[in-house]
This record gives sequence, structure tokens and C-alpha cells, in this order.
Amino acid sequence: MKLKAPQAWHLSNGNALNMPVTRQRPTPRKPQWIIILICFICVALIGAYVYPPRQYSSCYFFASSVCSPFKDWLPPMARVLTDDEFSSHVFIRDILSMPHVEPKNPKIAFMFLTPGSLPFEKLWEKFFSGHEGRFSVYVHASREKPVHLSRLFFGRDIRSAKVVWGKISMVDAEKRLLANALQDPDNQHFVLLSDSCVPLHNFDYVYNYLMGTNVSFIDSFWDPGPHGNARYTEHMLPEIQLEDFRKGSQWFTMKRQHALIVLADSLYYTKFKLYCKPGFDGRNCYADEHYVPTLFSMVDPTGISNWSVTHVDWSEGKWHPKAYRSQDVTYELLKNITSIDQSYHITSDVKKKVTTVKPCLWNGMKRPCYLFARKFYPEALDNLLQLFSNYTII
Repeated sequence: MKLKAPQAWHLSNGNALNMPVTRQRPTPRKPQWIIILICFICVALIGAYVYPPRQYSSCYFFASSVCSPFKDWLPPMARVLTDDEFSSHVFIRDILSMPHVEPKNPKIAFMFLTPGSLPFEKLWEKFFSGHEGRFSVYVHASREKPVHLSRLFFGRDIRSAKVVWGKISMVDAEKRLLANALQDPDNQHFVLLSDSCVPLHNFDYVYNYLMGTNVSFIDSFWDPGPHGNARYTEHMLPEIQLEDFRKGSQWFTMKRQHALIVLADSLYYTKFKLYCKPGFDGRNCYADEHYVPTLFSMVDPTGISNWSVTHVDWSEGKWHPKAYRSQDVTYELLKNITSIDQSYHITSDVKKKVTTVKPCLWNGMKRPCYLFARKFYPEALDNLLQLFSNYTII
């Protein structure tokens, strides 16, 4: 059979234009295995985010460098609260929203946590003198009954119990002091002090500083090092996540609402009581350095200052801060401390040690950070008494 030649298109000039013959090409096969692999990875990432293994790691199956870009694209998932957490949140919210009723005679409660007698009673008497009715004194002596030299301290001892450094008994003593001080409705601000603490300013300055603002001076910061977040244990889950764990100075001052929260809290306190102690789970966790900073970072982060108004010098890098002897106490030393207007936080990570410096803001204004200081040896009393009226006036 003879095939016909393809027809030509005739143009207007009579010339013929031959059209090429169209050939049918085979359709390429789609790389289905690539599509299946991408779908599997997406499903796995979403599943790991929505249902994180062990309830605390959204990227448990994947390295953070792989997972984090995908996690940033997804909306945050709210963790379902336990019944105890829900009840605690409701209770704390109600305390924080309570209308503030200013008493006719608002006072500051000065709470002394001491092993026995207070070596600086005479200095504190000079500080309190002439301001009766504007302060209250409470003494928790954990080892022996104190002998008081000042009339302002007579009858101010509360029922005390043994306190062991680094253990939950330290927090128990703080709560015991707060419970006694809260019985007086005129007490509106609560100051925790040790036997080695001294005042840096006169009473009027301290009173106006604490009463003139609506925050608690609680130290709280993030420390990823071995003496910070490395003390955290997963036994605190689900109520306390690793990212919630904070560190800070034990020596706080707090407003009445926050004092009520510390006294009422059992949920978070129990976690620290059971799982934050020396030697537990291969870690040395100290509740007095972590409980209060973590609690308020979680429940009212905007209501705290994130620095303590009690100055402590950790520059020697030891387990305990620098202690001042008689010859160390000079006008220059005390004036230098009272002039500091920036707070410093240094992480405990040796390889990646980070120093954070922030101004001490009081009602939005930069002010000196410290009202009190420690640690002073008893032998420094005479020098402190002699210098007190000079360095406290600003």
C-alpha cells in the first residue's frame, strides 16, 4: 500500500509550506517515591510537635537544627493543665486581682532568718529608732534561743525549727516568717534578712523605696550552666518545664499579695520539696535559690524586679560570698555599694559564661539597686555604727 505524502498549506503567493509531522512522545513517570518521602517527613514532624514524646520535647526524634524551622511555622500548642495546676492558677489569679486596700498605718515587716542571736541589733535599733509604728520585727532562730540587746527585738521571736543550708527547711523557715508577719493586716511589704545583713540607707529612704512601688524585689534569672538549669530534673514535669526553671538570690522583699501566694502554694512547693535537694538524681539542687525565683517567674513575671535589693559580693568565685571584716568596713566601701545602679547576672557555664547587665529601674527611673548588704562579721559593728549616719543620706 502506498503512503500518501503529507498535505501542504498553500499560501497566497502559490508557494506551498510543508508542516512537520508531530510525533507522540512517551509521558515521563512521576517520582512518586520523593512525594511519599516528603509527605512522611511532614506528618512525622507535625505528629512530634502535636504529641511530643514524654510530654516535654517537641523535637525529640529530630535534631533541633532540623526541627526548629518547621516548629516555627506551626502555631503554639497549649499544654493541658492538670487538675491541681488548674486549681492553683485560679487561686493565684484571684489573689493577684484582689483590690488593694491601703491600711491607715502601712508597715514593713523585717523578717530575720538567723541561727541564734543577732550581732547587729544595735545597728538595726539605730535604723528603726524614731519610726515606731511603721515597721514590724520577726526573728526565726533555728539553732539556739537568741539573746536580745535591743528593746525593739524583745518578744519578737517566732516558733522556729532547725534549718539546714541548701535544703527545703530553708524555704520552710521563710514561709514560717511570712505566716507570722501576714497575721498583721498593716504589714504591706515583707523583707527577708539574715543575721549578717546591715542597712545601707536610713529608714525613710528604705520605707519610701519599698512602699512607693508595686513590685516585689525578687531576683530571678535564666542560668543555663551547671549551677543553674543543670540542677533541674524531669521529675518536676509537667507543672515545671525546663524553660520555667530560674535561679536567684534567697534574700527578697515582696508585697503582700506575693507573700500570700508563697504561703498558699503547695503545688510548686511540693515539686521542690521532693525533687530539689542536694544529691537527688545526681544533682545538687538548692531550693532556696530556685523555688521563689521560679514560682514568680511563672505566675507573675511582670510583678517582680528580677534583682534583689540586698547586695552580695560573689566576685571571689567561692561557695559563699565575700565576708567583710572590721578593717574592710570603710566609708568608701559603703558609699560604693550604695551608688551601684545596675544589676549583674553571670551564668555558671564556664565555656559560655554570659554577663547580663541591666539598670535598676524604680517606677521607670534609674535608681540605686541596694537597700541592704551582707555578709558582715560581728566585729564590724563598731565601724558600721560610726559610719551609718554618714553613708545613708543621699
